[in-house]
Amino acid sequence: MEAAHSALDRARVGAGAVLALLSCFRFAHLHLLWADEDYHLAAALQILRGKLPYRDFWYDKPPLNALYYLIIAAHAGWPLRILDAVYVLIACYVTFRLARMWWGEPEGWVAALLLAFFLTFYLPSAVIPFAADALMILPHLAAMYCARKGLMVHAGIWAGFAFLTNAKAVFVLAVCAIWLWPRWELLIAGSAIPTLAAFAAALASGAWRGYVEQVWRWGFLYAEGSPVLNPARLGIIRTADWLGFHALLLVGAGFAFRYLRSDDRRKLGWWLILSFVAVCLGTRFAPHYFLQLLPPMVITASRGVVLAWRNHRKVAIPVLLATLLVPVIRFGPRYAVLAHDNLAGRPPHWSDVVMDLDSQDAARRIRSFAQPGDTLFVWGYRPDLYVYARMVPDSLFSDSQPLTGVPADRHLSATNAIYGGPAARNRDELTRSHPTFVVDGLGLLNPKLKPERYPEIRLWLENYERIGQTKFSLIYRRIDE
Repeated sequence: MEAAHSALDRARVGAGAVLALLSCFRFAHLHLLWADEDYHLAAALQILRGKLPYRDFWYDKPPLNALYYLIIAAHAGWPLRILDAVYVLIACYVTFRLARMWWGEPEGWVAALLLAFFLTFYLPSAVIPFAADALMILPHLAAMYCARKGLMVHAGIWAGFAFLTNAKAVFVLAVCAIWLWPRWELLIAGSAIPTLAAFAAALASGAWRGYVEQVWRWGFLYAEGSPVLNPARLGIIRTADWLGFHALLLVGAGFAFRYLRSDDRRKLGWWLILSFVAVCLGTRFAPHYFLQLLPPMVITASRGVVLAWRNHRKVAIPVLLATLLVPVIRFGPRYAVLAHDNLAGRPPHWSDVVMDLDSQDAARRIRSFAQPGDTLFVWGYRPDLYVYARMVPDSLFSDSQPLTGVPADRHLSATNAIYGGPAARNRDELTRSHPTFVVDGLGLLNPKLKPERYPEIRLWLENYERIGQTKFSLIYRRIDE
């Protein structure tokens, strides 16, 4: 008996060590920023300078995304990666609690390890930055944990927090309602607590009108104006790609469904279906959208993995190893290369980060001229420049999307605006501002959207002189009068 307890304790320690190790892989990205974490860091930096989102600066995402980065005072580097590693560990803990409550401790550890593994070995642009989809993982899991325990108010509160991170949390609330049906009134009441508190704060601070315009009007226009020509084909390809790299979850979940009780099959089935519907919303099928599907897949697969290990170990071992090796081989080497570059003190030679490296270069040049209290405006979508330069704009706008009406997901090649009339008014408002520095981070990449193409911006730029240039950026400083 003592030997069995000792072996179990060693297994727990080993699993915990693997969780900690996996959460630390993101430190390889120590000197990089990814979209959209840079956007939320820049927003947090403005809040630290006394500005309110929606009222004092344009921010088209729910508020908790910016508030998350206040924890580290909007700093990149070590504070950022430590914060994200801690977030992963907390999410793994909630995953462990949910799977353990549902089935047992082995499933709890497997679920936690699977979550940490697939938040490590996938496309960096999807799993490294903690933007809306990644930040929703924790409240998503917490809501489902509370719903599973029958804590209706608590489940609703967590779903409300998820909504203040990502509007797709309405599907989390819907799953909770199905699980708790027909006793859903307290669930809805719980979800209203954080959301109504946030809306009341927006009304009281004068940010409500901007919130509606920036988050909802711009968001709906963005969703309606999808550049995807064949969404069905793209959806099939992207889903197949995701399932290919997450084959262990697919196999484990499929095996689990063979043995689940009807009630468990119903609950998990609805969770999986509605989470996938959320992925499909907007028909873009971006890799980070699939993070909403990750929690139900992890929880379901944990049961299948444990059952397969217990009952079909000779087959399970090679299948588990094969499905784990595919993402490790595909995504693991990049961590090693980045870590080696960090230790050698050299920038990475990686096409995915050339824009970020250019922003670092431009920020260094700006800082060489900067004085305390200087401000910055960036034409294009380059929020990392604000973070690296530790500067904020002195107007409502920090990028060119609301000024051209062309979203960042297409403005490197397209010019068709989804927000034409308001964009013209926004350009007029920008010309009344006087930032110390202006960076054109778009014109060299798409000359059809360079700032000089707009007469009012061209006249405004006459008050600036060019003081530097990088591969993708033109740097201007206001001419002293």
